[in-house]
Parts: sequence; structure tokens; C-alpha cells
Amino acid sequence: MTDAELKSILTRIKRIAIVGVSANPVRPSYYVARYLQLKGYKIVPVNPGLAGQDLLGEPVYANFADVPGDVDMVDVFRRSDAVPDVVDAALARWPQLDVIWLQLGVRHDAAAAFAAARGVTVVQDRCPKIEYQRLFGELRMGGFNTGVISSRL
Repeated sequence: MTDAELKSILTRIKRIAIVGVSANPVRPSYYVARYLQLKGYKIVPVNPGLAGQDLLGEPVYANFADVPGDVDMVDVFRRSDAVPDVVDAALARWPQLDVIWLQLGVRHDAAAAFAAARGVTVVQDRCPKIEYQRLFGELRMGGFNTGVISSRL
């Protein structure tokens, strides 16, 4: 996936269901959710173990069927072997889903191909927080070479 495609995704999406989000602030799923929320995205936490609680000011849902309204993206913090079930449930709930994003270390080529055949953009083995920081100039401020050329300081 090109940088332009990733930037397009991060520019057009607004509401993100985060599957497997944790209430523990040191877990990556928590701070990714918090970061995305701080950047203006509406997060929808999905975790059956936390269902009925609030996380980052948002209600936590047990599954996709309980989530009111549509989402633009499903961000998956689950093991790779859980991806087919997550993809099936997401597409059953939101047939017009725009993006399924599999976090760092998460890949499932068959489930990705199934979703892509349904018109869904699939990102595998990447983190939207890291990609946002890289593509929108935030990592440069920390001295990282992002490979993105810009005239912004």
C-alpha cells in the first residue's frame, strides 16, 4: 500500500470500531485508541470483556451487532487466527464498510482477499497511529526519518 493510499484512508475515515481495545493505559490498543480520539476520530470500543463500561468517554460494546450506526473503519487488535471471524462479523454488520485495518503483527491473507473482493480496503501489519504520525509530519518533529518529503517544519 502506498503512502498516498494510507494518507487517503486516514483523511477520509471518521468513525473507527476498535476491536480488542484494552482499558489498561499501557497496552497499545488503549493508547492507539486515545491517540486517534485526540486526532478527531470518533472511536467505538469493541471488547466483550469490557462491554457496558465506558472507555475514553465512549461506551464499550460486546460485538459489532450492538454498535449503533455505521463505522468507516474496523481496527483489529486481535491475533491473526481471529481475523476471519472479525472480518465476517464486520461485513455482516456493515456491508458497505470502507476499511479493515489489521494492527502490527496481524495478517490473514485469505480474510484480506475476501474483504477486498467485497470492495473493502484492507491494511495489514501496520498501525494507524504510527502511519498518521509518519504521514502527517509528527514523527519528523521527534527526529525520525519518515521517508516523506515535505516543506513543513
